[in-house]
Amino acid sequence: MEHFYYPSQGRGQLHGCRWLPDGEVRGIVQIVHGIAEYVERYDEFARYLNGLGYLVVAEDHMGHGGSVGESETKGYFHGGWFTAVADTYRLLETTHQAYPEVPYVLFGHSMGSFMTRTILEKYPDSGISACVICGTGWQPQALLAGAIPVCKWVCKHDGEDQPSPKLEKIVFGTYNARVESPKTPFDWLNRDEAAVQAYVNDPMCGFVSTAGLLRDMLTGISYIEKKENLAKMKKHLPIFFIAGGDDPVGSYGKGVLKTEAEFRKAGMVNVTCKLYPGGRHEILNEINRQEVYEDVAKWLVRVLPKKE
Repeated sequence: MEHFYYPSQGRGQLHGCRWLPDGEVRGIVQIVHGIAEYVERYDEFARYLNGLGYLVVAEDHMGHGGSVGESETKGYFHGGWFTAVADTYRLLETTHQAYPEVPYVLFGHSMGSFMTRTILEKYPDSGISACVICGTGWQPQALLAGAIPVCKWVCKHDGEDQPSPKLEKIVFGTYNARVESPKTPFDWLNRDEAAVQAYVNDPMCGFVSTAGLLRDMLTGISYIEKKENLAKMKKHLPIFFIAGGDDPVGSYGKGVLKTEAEFRKAGMVNVTCKLYPGGRHEILNEINRQEVYEDVAKWLVRVLPKKE
C-alpha cells in the first residue's frame, strides 16, 4: 500500500491510499468511504482485489482520516457537498488518465454511496466501466424538505463547523433499534463483535459529525433523488447494489430496492441488486464478508470489458 496526498478543492491536503497488484493491472477499483471512517479500513477488501489483479485507490474525504489537518475539525466539508464530491472525482480523473486503457470501477459505501451516485449524475461522462453501490438508501423528499432547514438552523445558531450531538441523534439515533441487546452504540454496523469493537476503539471512527456535514449530506441525498438528475446517468452503465437486509441506512432493504427501482425508472438498463439476509450496514466487515467479496468479484468479471 502506498500513501499519497493531493490538494483539496475545499481546504488543505487530502490523504489517499493506493494498493498495487503484483502483476499486470486488469482493472481499477476506486473506493469512496463513508461518514466518520477512513480508507485504510478497506485494507482487507483492497488486498483481496489486488489478488485478482485490480489496482485499488481511495482518498480520505475532507475532515476524515489522514485528511484532517492539525487545526481542523473532524467531519466537516469546507465548501460543502459538491466540493467534497469534486475531490473524489479529481482522484478518478488522475487515476484514469494514468491507466487510460484499463476498466475503471467506482465502489461507494454509505455516505460514499451517495457521493458516488452524485458522480454518476453530475459527471456522467467520467468514463467509468461499472459501479458498485454499497449500503445505500432512499429518503422521502418530504422528510428531507423538513430536515434540511433544521440542519441549516443549527448551522446558523451553533456553527456549521461544530460537532452537533443533537443532529447526530436525529440522523443516526434509531439505528440500533432492531439490534437485540446491543453492547455498543454501533452494533448496527455489523454482527462481527471484534470489528465493531475495533470501530469503537478507533479515534478516527464514530466521531460526532458537524452540523455542516449533516446538512451537506442531506442536501446531497436530495440532489441525487431528483428525477431530472437521475435522468442524466449513462443508461448502459452496469450498476450493482449490495446491502445488508438488516441495514437501517437502507431501511432494512426497502430503501435499497426503492433506489434500484428509481434507477430503472430513469432508464438504467444494467442494474443488479443483492441483499444479504441478516447483514447489517458494513457488509465488507460482516461475518460473511468473504461471500460479499466473491460476489463483487464475480460481478466485475461478468460486466467489465474483456481484454483483447
